[in-house]
Amino acid sequence: MLRAHTVEDVRRAERAAMAALPDGALMQQAAAGLAAAVADLLGGCYGHRVVLLVGAGDNGGDALWAGARLSRRGVRVEALLLAQQVHETGLAALRASGGRATRDLDDLGPGPDLVVDGIVGIGGRPGLRPDAVAALERLAGVPVVAVDVPSGVDVDTGRLDGPHVVADLTVTFGTHKVAHLVDPASTSSGALHLVDLGLDLGAPAVEALQPDDVRALLPHPGPVAHKYTRGVVGVRAGSGTYPGAALLAVAGAGCGLAGMVRYVGPEGIADTVRTVYPEVVGAGRVQAWVVGPGGGDDAARMLAEARVDDVPTVVDADALRHLADPAPGCVLTPHAGELAAMLGVERAEVEADPLSFARDAARRWECVVLLKGHRTLVADPLGQVRVTTTGVPWLATAGAGDVLAGLVGALLAAGLEPYDAASVGSWVHGAAATEAAAGGPLTASRVAVQIPRLVSGILTAPTSGLVG
Repeated sequence: MLRAHTVEDVRRAERAAMAALPDGALMQQAAAGLAAAVADLLGGCYGHRVVLLVGAGDNGGDALWAGARLSRRGVRVEALLLAQQVHETGLAALRASGGRATRDLDDLGPGPDLVVDGIVGIGGRPGLRPDAVAALERLAGVPVVAVDVPSGVDVDTGRLDGPHVVADLTVTFGTHKVAHLVDPASTSSGALHLVDLGLDLGAPAVEALQPDDVRALLPHPGPVAHKYTRGVVGVRAGSGTYPGAALLAVAGAGCGLAGMVRYVGPEGIADTVRTVYPEVVGAGRVQAWVVGPGGGDDAARMLAEARVDDVPTVVDADALRHLADPAPGCVLTPHAGELAAMLGVERAEVEADPLSFARDAARRWECVVLLKGHRTLVADPLGQVRVTTTGVPWLATAGAGDVLAGLVGALLAAGLEPYDAASVGSWVHGAAATEAAAGGPLTASRVAVQIPRLVSGILTAPTSGLVG
């Protein structure tokens, strides 16, 4: 599991670690990891030129100490000091190693190979001062390595409010931070490299499933399993306006993770569903429902009829508009516009702070909320959040959400708890899309076809430790 912690959690753990270590040892570990990552990105040290942007905090100290290490290995290092008070021993080490420092932007030589962002630490407020903005503008186009977090982002929420660094690589220390994983700030971090400091951290603020976690959570049929013990998922979807939504939701539900799929809907659409998917049957007992994709004017009735069964239910698309009361046991799957309408706010507000709004919605409806987006969030009423790091931009295509709703419904029917079903479903959906796209365009139908192949690969692969 990839875990991200708040600033307060990190500071508490760092204070405990520093009390047990020699003075400065933690910063030296961080600087060594940063220097190694910079050297790796440069492809070596000798003859390269690096500019450090140095602020007043410990991130500036990390940058200066890393610069000293790089300078000793043959890198030409210049530090632009953006605060009156910077880390004194780090600055002295840089100068002693042959590096130079200046407070004048015009003193920087031309054409550095790389910029190290040590402007603002994890305790900094969002946005940047004009001198930092001017420096970044002067160095535009040069690859940037951020120290711990890209300067200017809101570390604990992922919000962006004003100018900020957009890094090619972020070297973070001790643990990932919320802004690394959560939109909109996640797109500013670039690739992530974690330097382990051995910190004793508590429960994470946000976590992200990895392949081994997904493998452990995926349902496995036992040796005497039959179609009913593996779970039956029902789908109420589609309308005269959106008949394809029924087919796509059934395709997601029929990925093989549940033992049977039932479809209940308009007779003409039901005939088409049975023609395309002859294994799908009609009304009967289910362990989970998927309601709403393409439901149109019938969505309210679909939702009411499904909730009579008192089983876990995926509430998607048109059905979300008719969910007035708390819905324990449900998984709501809105995109930002749908969640904004549910909460009575503007879409832009949700997109600016998806983490807060996903948590608020989960508490309000007392159920799991899967907020779809570039980094899909799964929140439960207790405040737990998982972020999906799989997927590709090509997944922003019509019908992809219908497939996802069906997939999550299958996992619910197979016995997963709503929080696990939503987060595993989102991860598998994104990973299947990545494989199906193969770097190019994508359709929802191809994602559905790829899901069983992806699941087979996950279940049969050796334990990898890979980040996904």
